[in-house]
Amino acid sequence: MSDAPTGPGPTTTTPATPASPEGGPRLRIAPSPTGDPHVGTAYMALFNRAYARQQGGSFVLRVEDTDRARFDPTSEQQLYDTLGWLGLTWDEGPDVGGPHAPYRQSERLDTYRPYVEKLLADGNAYHCWCSPQRLAEMRERQQKLKQPTGYDRTCLGKTREERAQEPGFQETPVVRMRIPDDAPTSFEDLIRGTVSAPRPDDQVILKTDGFPTYHLAVVVDDHEMGITHVVRGEEWISSTPKHVLLHRWLGLTPPVFAHMPLLRDTDRSKISKRRNPAARLTWFREEGYLPEAVVNFLALLAYPPAKNAEGEDVEQFTFDEFVERFDWRLVNTVGPVFDMKKLDWLNGQWIRDLELKDLTARLLPVLVKDGILTDNPTLGQLGRLQDVAALIQTRIARLTEASALVAPFYDADDALVVDEEARAKLSPDAPAVLDAAIAALEPLQEPPSFDEPGPQHFVAAAIEAALRAAIVDGMGIKPKLAFGPLRVAVSGQRISPPLFESMEILGKHSTLARLRRLRATYEGSPAEG
Repeated sequence: MSDAPTGPGPTTTTPATPASPEGGPRLRIAPSPTGDPHVGTAYMALFNRAYARQQGGSFVLRVEDTDRARFDPTSEQQLYDTLGWLGLTWDEGPDVGGPHAPYRQSERLDTYRPYVEKLLADGNAYHCWCSPQRLAEMRERQQKLKQPTGYDRTCLGKTREERAQEPGFQETPVVRMRIPDDAPTSFEDLIRGTVSAPRPDDQVILKTDGFPTYHLAVVVDDHEMGITHVVRGEEWISSTPKHVLLHRWLGLTPPVFAHMPLLRDTDRSKISKRRNPAARLTWFREEGYLPEAVVNFLALLAYPPAKNAEGEDVEQFTFDEFVERFDWRLVNTVGPVFDMKKLDWLNGQWIRDLELKDLTARLLPVLVKDGILTDNPTLGQLGRLQDVAALIQTRIARLTEASALVAPFYDADDALVVDEEARAKLSPDAPAVLDAAIAALEPLQEPPSFDEPGPQHFVAAAIEAALRAAIVDGMGIKPKLAFGPLRVAVSGQRISPPLFESMEILGKHSTLARLRRLRATYEGSPAEG
């Protein structure tokens, strides 16, 4: 559920962080399962969890599923899966339980009713029987007259019987807040200081289906679950005066509010799942990003980089390092732009820092998904993958970029697809180069299983030496152009992992078979062998 955009920004300095209660602060995220999880959910989870961990507090996941029209039963599991993949785990929630269960609002309906009854009894809320059609006509009229939009209090002070005599009546009422004329519109924000928001209207707090709206449920649940800090997006600034009022009317102590800047697209608009696939949290895993990099990136969107001993920015850091230096006063309130180039760069840095075995393990599901390997690869295939991973580790920014580079190492020699465009761009001397390469490599021997290989064995150093002698020195071809035909023959592509190391991994038999196969596509006598 979304409120209107915020009003004016902060007007004073940021208040100091309040002292934590015994047991540390309690923070939460409360996503709605209405589709693919939004990247903003992870963004909020990161900052909530970081502060909770730093202060020795608790981090709670609550599912706000009162919007039954948009409820998606698969969305909740996606929340668990994606946040768990990012390492943004929680101490209490629907799946792990906790002392304040249940953690789904749909299972807490009996909890809200007494609060509604108190608001009605105290005159701070009233029943409204206006039909959706009547409300739509009201809003249309207000807009035409350029009046502020909001409920016109047609039902205020009327009984059901009285209201039933008027047009636009529906049998089952909602319950609305009765906003006083002197309702406070300013509040203290942990990040922004004193914040002013627009005057609220008579917000619906209980719907016709008996489910509370966000505004009532969030206040009641935060109180019942002992939440001390409410950290959420700035789109909720306009709703905060309503929540402050509800706390006051119900005799509850309000939490500390902190409103984070919204994630923004390159056009400065709020990042949306309809316009940007990166707004879907599941997209990052699908596209081959590392969870460490995504968390790192999300932190940088609203928080400055670390500094090294020389005072230089250090943009790559772990979640634990982020927690150690976290300070609400450093949160940037300017809406951060979602820079995919920055994310790709950062992901590449994280890939380069992985241990080789770790990189291999992370590549495996991607390669299985792309059909390059089966679910149960052999030990030989896994061993080859680790060798290949070492070649491509510095050449990929996403795990998904590995598939095109890895595939040729698992293709049968007679099934390797040679890119026709790549072949067409080879120089006219390609057949002669292939002939020279075959002749140079044939004398090399397969390396021994246990002893150190020598200059006569089929290993990268010896392969390079033999090919340079035959093609660069022997044919006088510049090194930049000498090996293009060999690269296309071995990988099927113009761009590939390092050539000589690739040949070593493929072995002498496969390498020569691929060279001869490409050579056979040209007129003239191919090299014998």
